[in-house]
Amino acid sequence: METLYQWFAASAEKHADAPALEVGARTLTYTELRDLAGHLAAEAVAAAGTVPARIGVLAERSVLTYAGYLAAQRLGSTVVPLNPAFPAERNRMIAEAAGLDLVLTEDTGGAPADLGVPELAMAEPADGAVRTPPDSPAGDLAYILFTSGSTGRPKGVPIRHRNVCSYLGHVVPRYGMAPGSRVSQTFDLTFDLSVFDMFTAWSGGATLVVPSREDLLAPVRFVAEKRLTHWFAVPSMVSYAQRLRSLRPGSMPTLRWSLFCGEPLTTHQAEAWQRAAPEGVVENLYGPTELTISCAEFRLPADPADWPVTANGTVPIGRPHPSVGHVVLDERGRPAVEGELCARGPQRFPGYLDPAANEGRFYHFGPGDETARPHGPDDELDDDAWYRTGDRVSWKDGALVHLGRSDQQVKVQGYRVELGEIEAVLRDQEAVRDAIVLALPGHGGATELEAVCTGSGLDPDRLLVAAATRLPGYMVPRRLSVLDALPLNVNGKIDRSALTAQAIGQRG
Repeated sequence: METLYQWFAASAEKHADAPALEVGARTLTYTELRDLAGHLAAEAVAAAGTVPARIGVLAERSVLTYAGYLAAQRLGSTVVPLNPAFPAERNRMIAEAAGLDLVLTEDTGGAPADLGVPELAMAEPADGAVRTPPDSPAGDLAYILFTSGSTGRPKGVPIRHRNVCSYLGHVVPRYGMAPGSRVSQTFDLTFDLSVFDMFTAWSGGATLVVPSREDLLAPVRFVAEKRLTHWFAVPSMVSYAQRLRSLRPGSMPTLRWSLFCGEPLTTHQAEAWQRAAPEGVVENLYGPTELTISCAEFRLPADPADWPVTANGTVPIGRPHPSVGHVVLDERGRPAVEGELCARGPQRFPGYLDPAANEGRFYHFGPGDETARPHGPDDELDDDAWYRTGDRVSWKDGALVHLGRSDQQVKVQGYRVELGEIEAVLRDQEAVRDAIVLALPGHGGATELEAVCTGSGLDPDRLLVAAATRLPGYMVPRRLSVLDALPLNVNGKIDRSALTAQAIGQRG
């Protein structure tokens, strides 16, 4: 079985002295990064007393973070990224759901993370003596990521080595990674797009260039100063750069590729970025975590006069990768020109960590069936099942255009957010009778969350503070209002449209 680590190891063999990782003022060659990863792998085995089946990585944007990720992959363990910025309760919940055997942390001198799992504070060899890990077979799963879940608990998405290796087989040659290429790493490890950054760079002998938090506040300057050749980010980063007035024509001359994913990319954003990076290509990527990082792409022509015009002003998501089977189904489950995008193939994940979450998330076609049947609790989940993305699309001039969602899922800063998870957390608070969370347009097309609660004696500030102890920062509503009752429509259901209009009216 081909593994994720083997892609890195092949480059380390071929490009031993080339720079593999740059964090701040420090640069590691492929040999140095491989040796440090091997040392940490040996330390992990010693700490656990055996090769851990599943290893959490609770660290961010340091040399040890990336070496620790590679260490777990070298052992054949399944990696589960954890974010130090997330509430401790959320990380504990993920550690328990993932069944972690060990968590790699950074030795910051503070208290242990207290996740209910043995911890290893990563450190570089003090005496320069690098330990060698034992040989161990790789498990089926490369990593598990946790996304927002409508039930109020994060939902585990396991990705197999064959899923991600199939993906790399398509994207590595597409983007021309090679020694001398300098690749951005803007995504946290809990975001699946970070896997693209790491392993497309390391599969081609390129350098992964990691920005600091301060660098992310000045993205154009970071690109120019670090002479990046490949940039990958969420589209809202373009709007942020525009608000800073830093996206000047020709300000990023070294960029050859600019890739965007995680949110709809507007034509306006693409035009502004291309003017700032005139020597490069702009490409829009699409894909849910369940289909392994990205599964469709649309490359914009060099001349904006040749760009397609869509009704909603967004760049098409293009066509799925050649290996990705795809079908568009209407509300009745019949093939259509416009409807929900469903997909299968080697990039499709094997099903959620909790099998109960699979119900209704897949379609099945029997022999001779013209209409798809939703996946039920007693159905076997085989490779023929079609994953329902929940994304509405339409075909236009041979490319797919994203039209929005068919459910209450939204994207905030590129992260997938189930409004139901936030509502469940708010309903858990004392004296709250009901809660509704709204996704509203913010600055530069970004999505902002606002909440409405009903109940007696509620303090909006207290409720938001309580939510922040259980939810990542990007999921905490910016504002919370208290009403005596929620408005209902003619069918007796909560009228989200009326609440949205009211919230927008209060803004201005």
